[in-house]
Amino acid sequence: MTSNSTSHDRPLKVTILLGIHNGADHLNAQLKSISRQSHANWHLICSDDGSTDNSLAILSDFAKSHPGQVTLNVGPCRGFSHNFMSMICALPKDAGYVNFADQDDVWHPEKLARALRQLNNIGSAPALYCGRQTYWYPTTNRQVASPEMKRPFTLRNALIENVATGNTIMLNPAAARLAQHAACRTPSVFAHDWWLYLLMTATGGIVHFDNGSPAIFYRQHPRNVIGAGKGLLAQIHRKSGVLRGVFSRRIDGNLQALFAIEDLMTPQARDICRRFSQARRKSTLARLAAMRRISLYRQHRADTLGYWGAASLGRL
Repeated sequence: MTSNSTSHDRPLKVTILLGIHNGADHLNAQLKSISRQSHANWHLICSDDGSTDNSLAILSDFAKSHPGQVTLNVGPCRGFSHNFMSMICALPKDAGYVNFADQDDVWHPEKLARALRQLNNIGSAPALYCGRQTYWYPTTNRQVASPEMKRPFTLRNALIENVATGNTIMLNPAAARLAQHAACRTPSVFAHDWWLYLLMTATGGIVHFDNGSPAIFYRQHPRNVIGAGKGLLAQIHRKSGVLRGVFSRRIDGNLQALFAIEDLMTPQARDICRRFSQARRKSTLARLAAMRRISLYRQHRADTLGYWGAASLGRL
């Protein structure tokens, strides 16, 4: 019996959620990498969010070549986050493990098997697996591995930073059930992956970050909804967004989403969220003092300094 099998020696089932919107340029490569997974017991649920290109034809052909393994749905047409949240809310009862996929990446053949092995070592408690990616620039074939994450994965980190990039996430069955229950009660959020990181850390779930070699090529191109955010221009754009209140509005939405499921949160998490919410409304010195007492942090020192800069300017 392998680590990817049940006690009856059957391969564990993985449901893959794939959000689609005008992805025809890169979709074939992603689908091919899914079909080449060493762990073959997967079911792909695709939610097309109003594509006007050839995406649906590509998905239909893929479904025909993999009978019984692909479901095609119509998305809510309200953006990528709504699309994924709707798929989480509509998960089938037999979803098993749940993995998330973007339309323009390429997976290593061992991606699913590796995530399953590491989740199985955790046990039956709700757990989220995520990890590193290779930022891939196809025009030059430049490849840059994302950094390791070593600080604890807690709500104090999740409130101001997302380390769980959606295209690397797998949920074990307990976490998938929790996410489905919470998603059906949650208002709109900026990003489903950040919400999942917040959900797990706020409810006492386990977050396992895989610091091993990346198992995904995260394609970088001009149409990325978010992208890696590397380079001088990306840094300038992000800091400009902080000054314009973009980051603050995202935190507003995240807190509203957490307070909507307050009954699922641990007492400590409820206390941290309330204190953070109150601190954000204080005057400068009182705000900084309150933030210091909460002890929020990011994974890397430079990013934590950036957080304090935003806090001092009242842009959290």
